[in-house]
Amino acid sequence: MTRRDSSALLRCRLGGLLALALSVNAGAAANRDALRQIVQDQCTVHWLQQHSAYPCERIFLPEAPHERDGFAVLHDVKGGAHFLLIPTKTIAGMESAALFEAGAPNYFAAAWQARDFVAAVVGHSIRRGAIGLALNPRHARSQDQLHIHIECVRPDVAYALQRAAAQITDTWSSVAIGGWSYEALRVMGEELDGTDPFELLADKLLADKLPAATSTMGDYTLVVAGMDFKEGPGFIVLASKGPAGELLLDSTCAIDPVLP
Repeated sequence: MTRRDSSALLRCRLGGLLALALSVNAGAAANRDALRQIVQDQCTVHWLQQHSAYPCERIFLPEAPHERDGFAVLHDVKGGAHFLLIPTKTIAGMESAALFEAGAPNYFAAAWQARDFVAAVVGHSIRRGAIGLALNPRHARSQDQLHIHIECVRPDVAYALQRAAAQITDTWSSVAIGGWSYEALRVMGEELDGTDPFELLADKLLADKLPAATSTMGDYTLVVAGMDFKEGPGFIVLASKGPAGELLLDSTCAIDPVLP
């Protein structure tokens, strides 16, 4: 591990320890607003006053008039290679209309770009097929501030995605992953810039003529996994009304050393 990686890992661990202490205090009162408070009352304030994101690992605040449309990266209280991308503005979850306002940030794109923190914990770069992002549905979340989990994918999930990759196209189709049924979509490209998974799911629900499509989005979980297709690098987007998408991820990154 390089000195830079060691320093990044130390920062991650320190951030995780502080977040854990905050979580314990919040947990005593069953505080479902803890993540929003950490980001808005600490990370944002520290950045504006001291140019430090602490206790977050990273924070981005745009210039006016979009200064509220920022986001922060926080080391998850459970530790390991597990980070959270959290908006700096108040957004409850995927059911929020704020996600579809003109000029709204692409939070999944920002979460993908934060995968360097996962690599810092593991101690080396991680191939795209080992990284996963997940947003849990409202019936399976413990916090009422939108947050995207950034981790590695479980080994069995990675293999299942690789086997299914050739059948996944730019049209939504059913696929079984990790013991659950999902609707899957292929997205091509190195990054997610210009492709917002929130909008992809909203378009699908509207195309299916579901009533009040955006308001029902909170019932869905979204998972985005990196993939190397025959045609080039891209992503697999999974959507379901099933359990938390976070269950497909693994903070130990057990998949990385053996992923072909």
